Amino acid sequence: MANIKSAQKRIAIAERNRLRNRMYKAGVRTLVKKCLGACTTYGAHPDETGRELVTTSVRVAFSRIDRAVKRGVLHKNAAAHQKSRLSRAVRHALEPAAPVPAANG
Repeated sequence: MANIKSAQKRIAIAERNRLRNRMYKAGVRTLVKKCLGACTTYGAHPDETGRELVTTSVRVAFSRIDRAVKRGVLHKNAAAHQKSRLSRAVRHALEPAAPVPAANG
């Protein structure tokens, strides 16, 4: 434990920030998991309510990810990676698989 008063304050501030950051990260993870679950559910049983659930969940997840970046909890590249991953899952869920063209050779 630190003996100097300013060091003790910094330790307290660091702990407070760590707990706050953990809360933001947990919220992001939860919303990403919900979005991926909605994509899986919609892929198995496509219907209009499922489609709305996917679009709203991805919008909310993107918003929370951007907010975490703004607060300095996530790095912008990590956020871009998460958003790309979500976008890919949503695109595969909402659009049927396109046929792969045969290779000419």
